[in-house]
Order: sequence, then C-alpha cells, then structure tokens
Amino acid sequence: MPRWAAAAGRWGWRLPALLPEITFELPDNAKQRFYEDIAPGTACALEFQVITGGHYDVDCRLEDPDGKVLYKEMKTRYDNFTFTASKNGTYRFCFCNEFSTFTHKTMYFDFQVGEDPPLFPSENRVSALTQVESVSIHEALKSVTDYQTHVRLREAQGQSRAEDLNTRVAYWSVGEAFVLLVVSIGQVFLLKSFFSDKRTTTSRVGS
Repeated sequence: MPRWAAAAGRWGWRLPALLPEITFELPDNAKQRFYEDIAPGTACALEFQVITGGHYDVDCRLEDPDGKVLYKEMKTRYDNFTFTASKNGTYRFCFCNEFSTFTHKTMYFDFQVGEDPPLFPSENRVSALTQVESVSIHEALKSVTDYQTHVRLREAQGQSRAEDLNTRVAYWSVGEAFVLLVVSIGQVFLLKSFFSDKRTTTSRVGS
C-alpha cells in the first residue's frame, strides 16, 4: 500500500508486491519517492521512461539503506540500471521534476526485484512439454510482453508529441491570421490617407 511522506509536495510510495510496473503523473516542481525492501544478494533492475511533458526529461536517483547513491542521472529521458543488493533494508529511488516550473510529466518505470518464481513449483507428473521447453516458452512470452510494453510507451509518446505539434501549429496559424488582418487594415488606412492628401492638394491649386 502507498505510504505518504510528511514533506509537503513530495510523496513516498512503498511498492506493493507483484506490481513492478507503474505509470504516474509527476507534477512540476515536485519529487516522487518509492521504497522497496530488498534482501542481500538479490538481483534488481530499474527501467524508466518519460512518456509526456516538457522536453521528456527527469532526474533519477537510487540509494541503498545507508543512503549511498547507487545510481544518479540528471535530465534523462529514459534509462535502465541493474544491480545486486549488498545490504538488507529499504532501498529508495526517486524521480525529480523540480527543475521544471510549469510542465508536469507522465512517468513509467519497471522495477524488477529477484528472479521470476518457478513455473512448476510442485509439478512432478510427465507432460507433453518438458520443463526446459516450458521455461523457454515462458522466457519468450516475457520478452514479447516487454516488447509490447515498449511499443505502447513509444505510441503514447508519439501521440503526445503529435498533439503538442498540432497545438503549436494551431497557435501559429491564429497568430499569422491576426498579423495578416492587422497588416491588411493598416494598408487600407495608408492608401486612404494617400488619396485624401491628393484631394486636398487639388482643391488648393484650383483656388
């Protein structure tokens, strides 16, 4: 269950079991912390990506139970990091968007702790597939799932970029239309002033 920190505007989550993949909103000028209890000797992998927002970058930091920095990157769009826990305790990692004043981000991360549980913990009967074949199929399906996840992330990021570009083009078109209207009105008044001066000069010569 999530655990909220006391600091205002900064949150801390203890990751629930069996939920390594999370997508969340990271507001501007904010920091999001996550906690995970890990036993020594456990292999871990952290992968993250900024889906939407600003320049698609974020600060990431990973610390061990003693506060030692294991991983730190500034203004990164996506990255992955693997390590083996050397100490027993609560490991902390956070995503920081404090450098952004107006733009919030949408973040995705996958934090894997330990190996996958065995497919057949108590399977002794003979089946059509051997255990090696079953494990191979399981690994292949896992790779397909990871690939589909990356495709969905790229699709969401591409859609965000397209919507942002469409908004900019719409604003630029409105600005161009406004400038064109102002220039057209200015030209009309300028031409009108030229003819007014000519009529005034003609009347003076006739007199």
